[in-house]
Amino acid sequence: MLKELLFALWFFLPAGVANMAPILVAAVPSLKKYDAPIDCNRTFRGKRILGDHKTWRGLVSGMIAATIVLGIQQLAVSHIHAVHVLTSQVNYAHLPTLILGPLFGLGALGGDAIESFFKRQRGVAPGRGWFPFDQTDYIIGGAVATMPFVTLSLPQYGLLLLLWLLVHIVVSYIGYKLHLKERPI
Repeated sequence: MLKELLFALWFFLPAGVANMAPILVAAVPSLKKYDAPIDCNRTFRGKRILGDHKTWRGLVSGMIAATIVLGIQQLAVSHIHAVHVLTSQVNYAHLPTLILGPLFGLGALGGDAIESFFKRQRGVAPGRGWFPFDQTDYIIGGAVATMPFVTLSLPQYGLLLLLWLLVHIVVSYIGYKLHLKERPI
């Protein structure tokens, strides 16, 4: 069971990092000028489509971060025997990094954007929690976006969802304590 837990953490790390990248990049003053909302301030049924927090800067930074993490993972798998054994069910040597990395990021942040659309339509204020959707949107989006290249078993996807839900809650709380987030979850 430990191997399955470690594999779930390892495999989905690019999407997890992509999900955190917009928060971290938002704190970089020189990148504030790229803070344009993806929805271009458009509305649907009188409400913003996504809101101000879904920016091109966040999307691009998430896709770049996921690609870098996947590239590092591929290097680690090819040079560290224990990592190779842990990830033997996926052939990391033949994964298309420059396609799959951005897909991890696009899926994670796209899932978050879809959830944001539904939050806006339901009248949930930006920044307010919407449990469990806020915690699972990027997981589902990242998994769906990468399925054409890597398909896991249903139990693996279930484990991935539960484990990364817990990771998300812990990391969100840490971000709150570091004053990177307004709310703990």
